[in-house]
Amino acid sequence: MTNHWIDLANADCILIMGSNAAENHPISFRWVMKAKDKGAVVINVDPRFTKTSTKSDIYAPLRSGTDIAFLGGMIKHILENKKFFNDYVINYTNASYIVGEKFDFKDGLFSGYNAEKRSYDKSSWAYELDEKGVPKKDLTLQNPRCVFQLLAKHYSRYDLDTVSKVTGTPKDDLTKVYEAYSATGVPDKAGTIMYAMGWCQHSVGVQNIRTMSIIQLLLGNMGIAGGGVNALRGESNVQGSTDQGLLFHILPGYLPTPAASLATLADYNKKNTPVSKDPLSANWWQNRPKYLVSLLKTLYGDAAKPENEFAYGWLPKIDDGKAYSWLDLFDAMYKKEFTGFFSWGQNPACSGANSNKTRQAMANLDWMVVVNLFENETASFWKGPGMNPKKTKTEVFFLPCCAFLEKEGSIANSGRWAQWRYKAQEPAGQSLPDGDIIYELFLEIRKLYQKPGGKFPDPILKLQWNYAANHKFDPHLVAKEINGYWLKDTTVGDKTFKKGDLVPAFAMLKDDGSTSCGNWIYCQSYNQDGNNMARRDKTDDSGIGLYPKWAWAWPVNRRIIYNRASVDPAGKPWNPKKAVIEFVGEVKDGKYTTQKWKGDVPDGPWYPLKNPDGSAREDGKLAFIMKPDGYASIYGPGLADGPFPEHYEPLECPVEKNLFSSRITNPVAAVFGTEKDIIKSCDPKFPFVGTTYRVTEHWQTGVLTRWLPWLLEAEPQLFVEMSEELAKLKEIKNGDKVIVESPRGSVEAVAIVTKRWKPFQIQDQEVHQVGLPWHFGWVWPPEGGDSANLLTPSVGDPNTRIPESKAFMVNVRKKG
Repeated sequence: MTNHWIDLANADCILIMGSNAAENHPISFRWVMKAKDKGAVVINVDPRFTKTSTKSDIYAPLRSGTDIAFLGGMIKHILENKKFFNDYVINYTNASYIVGEKFDFKDGLFSGYNAEKRSYDKSSWAYELDEKGVPKKDLTLQNPRCVFQLLAKHYSRYDLDTVSKVTGTPKDDLTKVYEAYSATGVPDKAGTIMYAMGWCQHSVGVQNIRTMSIIQLLLGNMGIAGGGVNALRGESNVQGSTDQGLLFHILPGYLPTPAASLATLADYNKKNTPVSKDPLSANWWQNRPKYLVSLLKTLYGDAAKPENEFAYGWLPKIDDGKAYSWLDLFDAMYKKEFTGFFSWGQNPACSGANSNKTRQAMANLDWMVVVNLFENETASFWKGPGMNPKKTKTEVFFLPCCAFLEKEGSIANSGRWAQWRYKAQEPAGQSLPDGDIIYELFLEIRKLYQKPGGKFPDPILKLQWNYAANHKFDPHLVAKEINGYWLKDTTVGDKTFKKGDLVPAFAMLKDDGSTSCGNWIYCQSYNQDGNNMARRDKTDDSGIGLYPKWAWAWPVNRRIIYNRASVDPAGKPWNPKKAVIEFVGEVKDGKYTTQKWKGDVPDGPWYPLKNPDGSAREDGKLAFIMKPDGYASIYGPGLADGPFPEHYEPLECPVEKNLFSSRITNPVAAVFGTEKDIIKSCDPKFPFVGTTYRVTEHWQTGVLTRWLPWLLEAEPQLFVEMSEELAKLKEIKNGDKVIVESPRGSVEAVAIVTKRWKPFQIQDQEVHQVGLPWHFGWVWPPEGGDSANLLTPSVGDPNTRIPESKAFMVNVRKKG
């Protein structure tokens, strides 16, 4: 989230799309209702009429997998009706940049496409540069090759008629949504978007979010109170886990994982440290070398020295161009390319797309370690449906870990607030906190490497492992290592720090080995002031609900990121009634003479771009400090599938053509080629669109909730929701047992016939859609059904490789 949960109350219009927030994120919805009480318009766009829909002022249905078509139509509406915030667009976005003459887009494909490799050469997407190497601009936005005009041209095809035929959304509903949301493109209004997996789990998932980001930039909704692009996380610590480098392509703090071709630290820094030739750009990622060296000092301590490049060579490297995502991991496992697997706090037998493939992949291992509270479907996959224990060689080890209330540590919520949680009770039985298990496991691994013959022992033997007090794992020691220490006596300005002091904030981190930091964005979370994540002070003088002394937000307790965009170039709030920050330096002869901001922690302490008299300042900085050029990207030439989002149908879809081009599906989507990777579109055997979703009563694959009798009483088994029209067509009644099947598998479910689903009119044909929750599995309860992911395909987004679990083709028939 660019903003935070409480900030939702500051919005004048809230678009909830790709999320059923009222049911799945009810705490967030408290703030939605506060905004509504103050007059905000709440919009819900969803294939199904949900609990969120019941609380919305406007509801619009759309077929799963057509979000870009819907939002592309909104971009066209904003541009043609001049609803965009002109001053914001010119000053803070790359709308004025001129794109090079080689760029082109024809019939669903951008220039540079290689059909054999299924990838783009992005060199033709580059900007036209001046003699200093800075992108050329046209501040009038009239040049036909400027980003603004290319955007208008790209979405000129997204007219109401076409969008309606693709999405199934009636034109009147499209117009209502477009007019209500685009009304926020003025200085004193704010619009926010709330989304979740309904946007992410598609073969165009990243571009779904990019499309909305473009809208937010056109309307001036980034960096302001009540604005932003706000993702609702499905776990209490999803934000924290990605912050700490859970994903294969990043190290803690979103540092890129080293590629095998980058043999030296100098190679890594040259590749991954952006250079900006615009003096007004803060280009904060230019500090990446400081953050990596400080991380290496945390990992390897005194063994990380300048003469060995701070042990850079000991970091794991990934093969250039190779993905190690969930889909790729289980594809390799299915192909028997590795033999062992740790399943830690997860249940891939139920949570992974194309679960039959996942379960068979696990049968190809020699060993698997499952760390969880209870025996789940993964731990017992070898005796599950369709498996023969006598033919499964995998040896499974189960390590019992304890629940969140039985351990101490931090979590980072959707709004980036890191909050410390204390142990409520001691772990039950022989279970241990995850940290204790990890700590002991590494000590045993180190013992093995201390014996002669260990391959590449240095990263193991010389890893710093100072995470225990009195031989017991201590989360406070981990938190301090993440924050970072001074490793030698240092004076900064008028302050002197001793070796062993905690670093106050990430601006002080060094690349010379004098500081350590396990994650630069968390530097300040646990410093000389104490454990800032444990703060619980409700004081708030902001007037907009920042609550700066409640917990701690990364980075440096900034509650709304890119907040320099909430002010005009002279540092004055676009909307003084909901000011996030304001420049209040002294003024003499129309010029600022002192450097001072008030409000939220500003996104950089520099002067604003202009003085009160309108004259430019050479010491000011642009608003989007994490972008090398300082401008937010309406045009994004770094993504795998194009600089502008384009509508493509899901890999499995009910239509034979894409009304926007002859290219039906994403040309660079992640696809796999085993006999388990079956994709069928427009197959009469599978005529209905299927999707998955969550319910309030169960959590993820239900490992924690399916064992609780009161929750199981509320939602006892797998169900499939369908429209009254589809039920009549298939002669199914409410409560009937039915079979839902896709090209990959089938599940038994209870039919819920409801008015919440309605047939869609798509390209002059009637298209039905059904939905299933994905919380169930065969272990418990006995008659609860199996995972809905037995139906979903293992295809994914080309940028993140997240699976397309929200749009696929199925059949539904009465069990007979």
